[in-house]
Amino acid sequence: MTTKSLALFLPCAAGVEEFLRAEVAQILDVPLLSLSQSQRGGVALMASQNDVMLLNLHSRLCQRVLIRMAHAPYRSELDIYEVAKEVEWDAWFSARRTFKIEITAQHSPLKSLNFAALRVKDAICDRFRDLTGERPSVDTHFADMRVYVHLTAEFVTLYLDTSGEPLFKRGWREEVGEAPLKETLAAAMLAAVGWHNACERGVPLYDPCCGSGTIAIEAAQIACRIAPGLNRFFAFEKFDGFSPEPWEAIRQEALQRIRPSPAPIFASDVAHRMVDFAEQNALRAGPDGVVAKAITFRGGDALQRMPPVDISNYVAGFVVMNPPYGERIETGGFSKTMTVESGVDGQTGEDFFSLLATHWTQNFAGWTGWILTPDLKLPTRMRLKESRRVPMWNGPIECRLFKFEMIKGAARG
Repeated sequence: MTTKSLALFLPCAAGVEEFLRAEVAQILDVPLLSLSQSQRGGVALMASQNDVMLLNLHSRLCQRVLIRMAHAPYRSELDIYEVAKEVEWDAWFSARRTFKIEITAQHSPLKSLNFAALRVKDAICDRFRDLTGERPSVDTHFADMRVYVHLTAEFVTLYLDTSGEPLFKRGWREEVGEAPLKETLAAAMLAAVGWHNACERGVPLYDPCCGSGTIAIEAAQIACRIAPGLNRFFAFEKFDGFSPEPWEAIRQEALQRIRPSPAPIFASDVAHRMVDFAEQNALRAGPDGVVAKAITFRGGDALQRMPPVDISNYVAGFVVMNPPYGERIETGGFSKTMTVESGVDGQTGEDFFSLLATHWTQNFAGWTGWILTPDLKLPTRMRLKESRRVPMWNGPIECRLFKFEMIKGAARG
């Protein structure tokens, strides 16, 4: 199928919609204006089956690629059953496949979402039984197919998932620390930073609180032109009528685009154990170690690490970080442990960020700093004026990505 006959919805984190819309235009090589305006929580578009494969393979920002199967008004669970039973599920998968139902709602009048999900399950099973005499089985853990149901006050929308595991699962991250940053959110940070264009100019990037390496590895994959989905399997590969030849051609084309990074990337963490984790993840993130070769990992305190390159020899770089919040921040410079919220031994997160700002303005003059945080008062803590703030959600946590221009002596003591 080459015609754009599939209605897709690409969900993403709140605040990322316009970045995703631009990414979709780039992946599908279509004008941005040809795509409808993004909706809250995602982007809708008409697409082909070939587009479905391209988006799953190349999108760094969307959480899943969903095909809209039905959209209709409803007043009761019976209405939802009838809508679901009319969908030609049998055109997409057989009764031998397992499936599961996921349901969300916004202002739905129904008393039980679980019962509504059960009615969708019944409708799918009954349709298969009526047509083939067989009923597919439900598997709530490792289902072949996922059906998503979304209820508003008046409408039910049914989606068939083409991705399987969520797209932030790139297939390379096995070693993680506490509260790891999702790859999709790291990619959204890099989109806001403008890394896609900056890396082409050789601009260096440095993450001084790298944890398991997510930001640095995403940055390296972008610079090396590595499709984020190369290391994983997708649900569309189990669809009836799936042809492996076009899919393999798309994968081979993606493999041929891989190159060494044109920009240096650096990452460090005060916990040497996390640096080891990050190095192992980087080794899995690209063929022939291309990602691991693109990143220089080090241990060390963010308040002590000097610029990783000779500033006079490079275009001013980016410092991009997702520091711990509501968690412990260890700083070798203090030989103490500080907590963002309450503080320990008289030191607080405010002390850390104030000292970080001083360190940056004294030693990273000309660079640009980007910090993701739920603390809307972070600029005050750092005694710096932000030049930009980008709203983003880290799961259920509302955050801001703050941009700081590092001007020597800008931080007030």
